[in-house]
Formats: sequence, structure tokens, C-alpha cells
Amino acid sequence: MRTLVLNAGYEPLGIVSFKRAIVLVMNQKASVVERDDDDPVCGPSDMYDRPAVILLSRYVRVPRERSVPVTRRGVLRRDGNQCAYCGRNATTIDHVQPRSRGGADSWENLVAACLKCNNMKSDRTPQEMGWDLRFVPRPPQGVSWAVRGSERADPSWEPYLSMAA
Repeated sequence: MRTLVLNAGYEPLGIVSFKRAIVLVMNQKASVVERDDDDPVCGPSDMYDRPAVILLSRYVRVPRERSVPVTRRGVLRRDGNQCAYCGRNATTIDHVQPRSRGGADSWENLVAACLKCNNMKSDRTPQEMGWDLRFVPRPPQGVSWAVRGSERADPSWEPYLSMAA
């Protein structure tokens, strides 16, 4: 079980394990905003609701320049698991400017690609192949990218994730 953590200003910060959320609530560093429908948790001297969303008691400063790390899974998710060249189901990622020619592992240079297009393109650029990209690759934006784990969001988190978008 996972719990969404909100900053004191209701800004989504992250997702923690159920156990970590209970510890924060027990130590009065957070309060439960949304409860899970499961049975309550029995502590040594008190009973606690199972938290789905918690609110921190004190505001935590977050650096504004939170960059999203480039991952294979992230590129596939950003591109909707569709090949950037033909639109079919993508299972691999491709460097638009090949690494052998100085292409970087960056959001602007990586796209999702089907195995056929990736193999055909090899270490050439799309221009050399006479291909066009279906979109311009950009870094992902939005709260669903800033909050790790929110791609598998619990339905009770929706109001809090959409407030920050």
C-alpha cells in the first residue's frame, strides 16, 4: 500500500509506503486527509486510520528545478508507447541523433520506437532515412512527472494531483 504525501500547502510531494505514512502520523508530523477503507491500524496505545493521503504539518521547501530523470520507461510513457516514426506499438527507445555521432541520452534526443523502425534506422538520422518524427521530443512536464510513482495513482489521489497541474 502506498500513500500520497502533500506539503502543508496541499502541493503533492511524493509517494511513500504505508508504513512510512503511519510513522509520520504517529509522530504528529502529518495528518491523515484521506483514509483507506481497510481496517484501522492498532498501535500500542491508539488506533490510526489507514492513510491514503497525508498532509505534512510543516511546509517543506522544494527546489523549483526538479528535473525528471531520463529513463527507458519514462520515454515510453511520455510517447504513449507509440513509435515516433510509424505510430505502431513501441517496445524500444531510439536516439534521434545516434550516440555514435555524439547524440546524448536526453529527453530531446530519445524517442519510443518499434523494433522494426529501430533496426532499420540503425545508426543513421531520420533525415538520412527520409523519415519525419511524428512529434518534437521534449522533457515531460506536470505534476504526474514531478511526483514519482503517480503514474499508478490511487483514485483517492486524483483531486490532489489535479489541483497542482
